[in-house]
Amino acid sequence: MPPLLVPLLATPAAAHHLMETFALKEGPLAGLFSGIGHPLLGPDHLLFLLALGLVGLVQRLRWVISLLAVGLIATGLGLLLPNLPGAEALVALSLVVVGLVVIQRLPVWTLLPAFALHGYVLSDAVSGWQAASVAWYLLGLLISQGALLCLALTLVQRWRAGLAPARLMLAAGVLIGVGSTFAWSALVP
Repeated sequence: MPPLLVPLLATPAAAHHLMETFALKEGPLAGLFSGIGHPLLGPDHLLFLLALGLVGLVQRLRWVISLLAVGLIATGLGLLLPNLPGAEALVALSLVVVGLVVIQRLPVWTLLPAFALHGYVLSDAVSGWQAASVAWYLLGLLISQGALLCLALTLVQRWRAGLAPARLMLAAGVLIGVGSTFAWSALVP
C-alpha cells in the first residue's frame, strides 16, 4: 500500500483491551495478559512504540528506561486522576511529536510528555480494579512496551545503513500524517 494512503485507514484507539475482547474477569492473570496485550491492540499505541525505534538513530538505548519509568508513573497518575479531557487526541498527536523528533525539529526530551500521555490513557482500562490486579497489569505493560521498544530500536539499528535521509523524512511525514489523522478522528466524530 502506498504510504500516502495509510492516513486514510487511520482510526483512533478505542476499546482495545483484552478484558473486553475475551470477557476476562479481573484477577492477576487477566491483569498480566491485559497489560501485555493492551499496547499491541491499540493502533496508535503500537505505532508510537514502534516509531520510537527511529528516534534510536539519534538517541542511545538507555533512554528507553526513562520512557518506561515515565509511562508507568503516568499510568499511576491516571488511576488517581482519571478522565483528562482530550487525552486520546493528545495521544494521537504524539505520533506527530515522534515525526518531528526524527527530523530533528523538536528535541528528544519532548518524547517524555508524549510517552506520559500514553501511560495516562492506558490507565483507563483498569480504573476501579483491585490493587493486585493493577500491579499485574502494570507488569504486563512494562513487559510489552519494553519488548516493543527494544525490538524497534534493534531493527532500526540493523537497517541504519539503508535509511537514507529521504526515507527517514518520508517515514517522519507518514507519522505526522497518521498522527494528525488519528487526532482529527478523535476530535471530530
